Order: sequence, then structure tokens, then C-alpha cells
Amino acid sequence: MPRGAKRRHAGLVVLAAVTVLLAAGGCAEDPTAASGAGGGDTIKVGILHSLSGTMAISEVTVRDAELLAIEEINAAGGLLGKRIEAVVEDGASDWPTFAEKAQKLISADRVATVFGGWTSASRKAMLPVFERNKALLWYPVQYEGLESSPYIFYTGATTNQQIVPGLDYLKEQGAKSLFLVGSDYVFPRTANKIIKAYAAANGMTVLGEEYTPLGHTEYSTVVNKLQQAQPDAVFNTLNGDSNVAFFKQLRSSGITAEAMPTVSVSVAEEEVVGIGPENVAGHLVAWNYYQTTTGARNDTFVKAFKGKYGAGKVTSDPMEAGYNAVHLWAAAVKKAGSVEVEAVRKAAGGITLEAPEGTVTIDGENQHVYKTARIGLVQPDGQIKEVWNSGQPIKPDPYLKGYPWATGLS
Repeated sequence: MPRGAKRRHAGLVVLAAVTVLLAAGGCAEDPTAASGAGGGDTIKVGILHSLSGTMAISEVTVRDAELLAIEEINAAGGLLGKRIEAVVEDGASDWPTFAEKAQKLISADRVATVFGGWTSASRKAMLPVFERNKALLWYPVQYEGLESSPYIFYTGATTNQQIVPGLDYLKEQGAKSLFLVGSDYVFPRTANKIIKAYAAANGMTVLGEEYTPLGHTEYSTVVNKLQQAQPDAVFNTLNGDSNVAFFKQLRSSGITAEAMPTVSVSVAEEEVVGIGPENVAGHLVAWNYYQTTTGARNDTFVKAFKGKYGAGKVTSDPMEAGYNAVHLWAAAVKKAGSVEVEAVRKAAGGITLEAPEGTVTIDGENQHVYKTARIGLVQPDGQIKEVWNSGQPIKPDPYLKGYPWATGLS
């Protein structure tokens, strides 16, 4: 089947899967049906990430961090006098599977909430399931913005907290030309639409734009185009283990980080380990948290994570945002005195958490989180050295209303 046809087929499968599931299961007319608010000694929550397939390199550690947060809450006495019980499902790097598993967690397992997803494709597949069921998803990964849902809390960065600061940093460093490389799905294509609008308004030229399927491993053609174009910087929105192939082939071609720095927004410490630090050292990343982020709260978090999963494990931005999501949800439940979805939503606005990354606060208007932007430089040992930060948490602006150059993008 041709690639275009495959993508259309996949989209139809997502829609069909969601339609069948909704017909079979269940809009939760009773608000407790999707709230896990029944009797018993436990409160069930869902954890839904890719534990297999191309995205497992990134998502397994997010699951681990969420389980750590649940363990901490239980050790401190639980929530509303009950123990939190995690029901873990594998999205298998397949968007229809995410929709199917989300419906299962809501209808069959009757969880109070779900923590899950990584790619925007997985989130887009799950969104109608949560909205139709009036159930709650906590999505922990940076994304392209231009979205909000009353049934999703977004604890990773939106565009003005990651991509725009990354572009500002490149501009300050004198970059005047960019080449865009991304995976072929909604996040990279939407992010690059935003990047091109920024570039046009800020005197920067986009010299090329290349997309490859998730899981792609042959980058010789893309690398050749980079060699020909000679941009001042590459903006990388590849996801999953494609980054391993891309950076290895970039290095073997002789392109150095000094001559052509790459800024990545989906490569954190966990991915650096998979890529090999020697292949990505010297390149830049844009996030809100690094294992090296200073502060006693992060020291405690890193120690706890390594103590549970092994001294060789690393912490990273998405898994820290997943960890935060569990604690933010628990704080909202305590404030509401209930796990009922609408009560939690109402209580969540303004809740502040002293997180490993620093202070984060839920914006009750758009259900995103105030976050400090950080630019980092990958080190030879695989850790990331912060080279710039925004100085204070940035108010989330998912629709980029505060940027005149973004008018019309949404």
C-alpha cells in the first residue's frame, strides 16, 4: 500500500475504532461511571503509554515516573483515605490502540483518571474518547499547542514554553537560516508551520523541510540535503528511535555540532542514552527540566528514581512532567474532596506544586501549566548542561495569542 494510502487508512482506523468503542461503551452519563468513585479501599487510575514499538524508547520511563509518584502518595497515607491502584496498559506505538485502551480504562476498569500518551497522534486519537465519556486525561509531553480540551490537563510544555524559546535562543546566537527535520505526523507538521511563521517575522530563512515516517532509519538522503543547504541550525522534531539513526548518520557524514547545531524538542536524557552520547554531544535541546536542574527538590527526585529503578537510570523532562501530573491530580482531588471529574477540574485551577523543575502552577483557564523554559547542551557523558533559562515560569499560551506573527495559525 502506498505511504499516503497507509496514512489515510490509519486515520480511518482511528475514527472507526473510536466510533465502535463509543457505540459499545460508553458515554458516562453518570459522572461516577468514569470517576472510579465507587466503594472499596482503592482508587484506580490508568497509565497508558507505549511499552512496545518505536515509541517505547521514550514512553517506558514516563510510566516508571508515574508509578513512582503513586508509590510516594500511597506511602504518605494514600488519597482520601484510600490507596491508589494503577492499571497499566500498552498503547504499542499505535494510535487506534491508544483509543481502544483509553475506552477500556474508562468503561471496564472504571478508573478515576488516566495519565498517558506521548505523540500528538496518540493524544488526538484519545481526545474524543475522553470528551465523549467526560473522563479525564493528564498528558505529560510537550506538544505543538493550538489545542485545549476541558477533559485534558497538559503538564508538558506548549509552544510558547519550548519551541518559541528555542527559536529565540537560536536568533540570539545569530542563526539566520534553518532546516526542518521531523517525523511525519501532526506534531512536527504543526510545529514547523509555527516555526516558519516565526522565521518569516524574525528575518530567518527556512532552507528545507523534510519528514520521515515514525520508526524510519535511513537518513542518508536527508543528511545529503543538509550538506547541500548548509543551514545555520537544524530544528529537529523527530520522535522515537528514528533519532538514533538520524544522529548516528549525521555524525558519520562529518557534520559537526559546532558547524551545524541541531536543536531537538523530543530528545531528552533517555533518548541520549539510546542514541549514544558520542553521537549527539554538542547539540542543543529545548525543554523545561533536566536531570542536572539545580535544587533540593530535584536532588530528592533523582535519588528516589534511581533508588527504585537503578543507579544507571536517568531522569528527563517528559517523565518529570508525568510525575508532576500524578501529584497535581492528587492535590486537586484533595482540594475537591472527591475524585469526581468535574469537581477535580473545578479545583485544579491555581494549584501550585514545588516540582523537580521548579514551581509549576495549573492555569485554570486552559488546563496547561506555567513552566520555566530551558535550553540545554548535550554533554559527552549524556547529561545536559543548561545554557539558558527564562528566569521564571512562563504563562501557557497554547494558541499563541500573545504573538502577532502567529495570527491565523490556529
